[in-house]
Parts: sequence; structure tokens; C-alpha cells
Amino acid sequence: MGGTIFGAELFLSGCKSSDPATAKFALDADQISLLNEIGETILPQTTASGGAKAANVGQFMQVMVRDCYSPEEQKVFLEGIDQLNKTSKETQGKEFMKCNAQERHNLLLKLDKLTNVPYFAMIKQLTLLGYFTSEIGYKAMGYVAVPRYYKGDVRLA
Repeated sequence: MGGTIFGAELFLSGCKSSDPATAKFALDADQISLLNEIGETILPQTTASGGAKAANVGQFMQVMVRDCYSPEEQKVFLEGIDQLNKTSKETQGKEFMKCNAQERHNLLLKLDKLTNVPYFAMIKQLTLLGYFTSEIGYKAMGYVAVPRYYKGDVRLA
């Protein structure tokens, strides 16, 4: 029992940074909307489940980057958002938000194939983490809560 109490405090404070610069990190509504659209391109809505935008992965990314990333990583993340739009303008002739679904998909595929794009790896990882830890994501995976009894033959489809 004692391990549970002491461990809980460590778990709850584990991602809090003591750096005052980290506490100032915040994304504006346009950046969160952009991250939601990037996430939706990575994990789009289907007839069976909502996509990354429905899970609000942009807001999730803000919390994770603010609370768990170093100031250097936060800088890479913020500069990456601007770089993604710059790359979109260079390759598509317009900002990411003004691109159609196919243009967005093509741009993200191009970024995914490059090895020197750390910000995109961050965005992609946070999109997956945010989606699959959300209610929409775990229901899409077929999660069945079993608070009363175990039923070993649950069908996913």
C-alpha cells in the first residue's frame, strides 16, 4: 500500500518540468487547429471511428510538449510547425490548411521519407499517442471495458 501512495505522487509529477521557460509554452488556436489537421491526415476519420481531429490531438500535443519536453525540444517542435507550412508553400504553392486532402497526404508522405525532419517525427508520434490514448482511439481498437467479469471471446468486427 505504501508503494502505491509514494508511487502515485511520482507518477503525477513525473512530466512536470521545473524550468520556468517550459511553463510558458503555449500554442495558439491556429497552431492547434493545424496540428489537428495534420493528425487527421495521418489518422483520418472512417465509417467505423472518428479520426485524430475528433480526438483533439492538437490539444493533446500542446499538453505533452509543454509538460514533458525540454525547452530545446519545444523549440524544435514550434519551429517545425512553421517549417511544415514553409515546405507546403514551396511544394504545393499554399499553406497546409489550404491544401486539399491529397496534397496534404503527399506532403506528409514526403516528410515521412526524409530522415532529417525531427519535428515531423515528434508530430507523428504525438498524433499516434494522443489518438490511441483517447476514448475514440481505444474504442477504434476494439477495447471492451470489463469491470464485472472476463469474457474471452469478444469479437472485434
